[in-house]
Amino acid sequence: MTKCPYVPPHEWNIDFPHLMLRAKAYRFRNEGASRRDRLLTSTDLVGSLAGIPVVSEIVNATNRSALGRKLLDKTLGVHAKAPLPEYHSKSFQKREARRAKPVLEAVPTEETRGKVAVFATCYGNRNLPQMNEDLVAVFNHNGIAVTTLAEEKCCGMPKLELGDLESVEKLKNHNIPQLARLVDEGWDIVAPVPSCALMFKQELPLMFPGDPAVSKVQQAVYDPFEYLMLRHRDGKLRTDFARSLGNISYHVACHLRVQNIGLKTRDVLQLIPETKVDPIERCSGHNGTYAVKREFHETSMKIGRPVFRKVKEATADFYASDCPMAGDQIAAGAEQAQPPTHPLRLLRIAYGI
Repeated sequence: MTKCPYVPPHEWNIDFPHLMLRAKAYRFRNEGASRRDRLLTSTDLVGSLAGIPVVSEIVNATNRSALGRKLLDKTLGVHAKAPLPEYHSKSFQKREARRAKPVLEAVPTEETRGKVAVFATCYGNRNLPQMNEDLVAVFNHNGIAVTTLAEEKCCGMPKLELGDLESVEKLKNHNIPQLARLVDEGWDIVAPVPSCALMFKQELPLMFPGDPAVSKVQQAVYDPFEYLMLRHRDGKLRTDFARSLGNISYHVACHLRVQNIGLKTRDVLQLIPETKVDPIERCSGHNGTYAVKREFHETSMKIGRPVFRKVKEATADFYASDCPMAGDQIAAGAEQAQPPTHPLRLLRIAYGI
């Protein structure tokens, strides 16, 4: 495969978001980045270290303690009240490797091929493996075979937000050949975290417009509920739900809205009898690493106040967001006693599986 040269920022098509990104790239190239910002965006490194058995317990205990949070604030500039993710030593990849895989024959539809490769994402692998386990359970329940990448790395979105385009290219060169090979073998690609799906659908194609492998992956990547709704259009989604979910206060993640696919999560969940989904199409204020930084945390909470208020006033049976990080931000801002329930988990509950 011929390597396509990366397109420098000054040659990109100009719109406001990418004008901002050009500024970030220029600043990173000329000024570099702080130790904190480099560390926070090195998700593979942090996850592999924090996911070591025993180490994960120490990291989680530190993140839950007032003293530990003060230390993080002082040494790294991570705000003492910002919600931080838990780390799991038993990652999704490890769990999936041990899982007995059902033998499922792919049943294609007009727009789907009936079997998917899950891009687990850094967050879904180390921080919230349950999300991917729920995805696998729901897809298998609907007769969709699931596989994973042999060796996955970060999608590159954190480094892109930092303006570190060289790191983005290195991550692209690791992930894209594997994903393109899976597409050639007949697999569709599903990414459960909206920012990661957006990276493959929009950001990498923008940076590498002439790369056929990037384009191939772009055409094959789906949000989980986007994929399930496409299956439903052709009568291939099971609707024999075991229970209703009542009222759901549902935050529509920003990186999902920008994909312009509509409210597919809402549409699927509303197929469940006696279930009402109230979508909130406002920013939670999280924005990747923005909300955890000392100097930006309070501002991020102000941005998310309309969302927090709606969730608090709704007193729904469940509240959820497609973005697990936004979900944690909402839990903190809306002062919820119970954590958010990811939409994939809600669907699994409804199926009773």
